[in-house]
Amino acid sequence: MSKKHYRRNVTAKRLSQQLQKFLTSLPVHIVLIVISLIWTLPTVGLLISSLRHRDDLLKTGWWKVLQHPFDFTQYQLGNYIEVISAEGMGQAFLNSFAIAIPATVIPIAIATFAAYAFAWMKFPGRQLLFITVVGLLVVPLQMTLIPVLRAYNQFGLSGTLVGIWLAHTGYGLPLGIYLLRNYIGSLPKDLMEAAAVDGASHLTTFTRLIVPLSLPAIASFAVFQFLWVWNDLLVALVYLGGTPEVAPLTMRLTSMVGSRGEAWQILTSGAFVTMIVPLIVFFALQRYFVRGILAGSVKG
Repeated sequence: MSKKHYRRNVTAKRLSQQLQKFLTSLPVHIVLIVISLIWTLPTVGLLISSLRHRDDLLKTGWWKVLQHPFDFTQYQLGNYIEVISAEGMGQAFLNSFAIAIPATVIPIAIATFAAYAFAWMKFPGRQLLFITVVGLLVVPLQMTLIPVLRAYNQFGLSGTLVGIWLAHTGYGLPLGIYLLRNYIGSLPKDLMEAAAVDGASHLTTFTRLIVPLSLPAIASFAVFQFLWVWNDLLVALVYLGGTPEVAPLTMRLTSMVGSRGEAWQILTSGAFVTMIVPLIVFFALQRYFVRGILAGSVKG
């Protein structure tokens, strides 16, 4: 057989294998595309509704826009202008940052220390204590609202930033300790033994080895915690009450809509305004997100 025929046969065989592989994976790709479309459909509807006139929202559904998608007369930015230019909106943005950043950093620091202790330090009752922490994941936070609020009233923490930081820290720690402990526990044992042989203390091992190697898990928990705190309304409403000076963005939007939903049309635009910061955080840390979740959920 000549080289020319040999190359043709190799090319044909390679194309046949690629085609077979493509046809084999085609059903999976189709299912994933359909699921993605279904998943993004509500977001698309929310975006279109946020750009429509109030009267149009009352008359027809958002899907009617798809009949003439390039007719820009049916779009307007009035809802966004109303949300952004509302009185107290800028302060609400700053308050959300003042709440979300410390309420993310504090539980990350505590959970990382605790996860290292559960994974590599031996002390009496370690397993029982870890099981107790994991068991707290199934406790609804609604059960703690009234007892914690009574304690806050006694100690003067109700309506303060410190109080909301402590609340979010307590609610986020069980998940953080669980994820980080499983990730840190999956690190090579030989590495820890080598550090101990070199005379490294637990603090040195933690700062020089554990933290750099655990960045994927730390980043994934940071995304979870930040999104939860940024989008929270219930915890802020209970522990901050009617204190406008420290009200976050979610509480400000609620007051704009009204207790009876009189200005419900601005909810769609308000939702996208609040999504800007979480999207930036997620896309900035997404390369760590999947690695950290997979390792923290399956290993251990």
